[in-house]
Amino acid sequence: MSTTILVTGGTGTLGRHVVPLLRAAGREVRVLSRRGGAAADGVEYVACDLLGGEGIDAALAGVDTVLHLAGGPKGDDVATRNLVAAAARAGVAHLVYISVIGADRIPLGYFRAKWNAERAVEESGVPWTTLRAAQFHDLALTVAGKMAGLPLVPAPGGLRWQPVDARDVAARLVELALGEPAGRVRDLAGPTLYGLHELALDHRRASGRRSRPTLPVRMPGKVGRAYRAGANLSLDDVDTGGRTWEAFLAERVGGAR
Repeated sequence: MSTTILVTGGTGTLGRHVVPLLRAAGREVRVLSRRGGAAADGVEYVACDLLGGEGIDAALAGVDTVLHLAGGPKGDDVATRNLVAAAARAGVAHLVYISVIGADRIPLGYFRAKWNAERAVEESGVPWTTLRAAQFHDLALTVAGKMAGLPLVPAPGGLRWQPVDARDVAARLVELALGEPAGRVRDLAGPTLYGLHELALDHRRASGRRSRPTLPVRMPGKVGRAYRAGANLSLDDVDTGGRTWEAFLAERVGGAR
């Protein structure tokens, strides 16, 4: 049986952690990207357009397992449908998909696309595993950094995050990819809940700046109700990563001072 694992999104935030772990486990890795590239460090790079469908069948040739990490602000469901259809044609034995906590509960386009992608994986006929994770520390850092620079830090009422470190998610995904198909597994979130404004204030402290006053903001409509109800959170029967937001900030912000 082939030991090759195809990784979509292998050059992204998550993929940069996943690929070395797969190589350390002795697996051959093929990374799918728009431009491809020369093989390096035992990793093959192939060109493919998941949204358009070009190059998918060739990329899957000889692949036993697919780790689908690629994602973007829109089109995840279309790309996933194209991928799983090709995986079924190729006789892939295991497809692992990374989704987001609240995919079926938050009424926003990004979450709906993730939910539709989950359904495409489940209905593909390919043995599968899906892991839902919370927002990564990397995204929290971007959002908190922008908020921290405002004269008043917005404090959206009821909006909480439980950010998780991408390295913890990568380790869990590799464990799943090297195992048997398991269906929907327990969610993975960070160890602590934060109000969104708390992340921004933490960012200011880590960068050596004084605190700023906060401005309470009410999120309107269905989206606001969903966030206030904690639809983006996983509080029960959830696995938690070990790396904290504070430690991540110390690495990325405090260490750069």
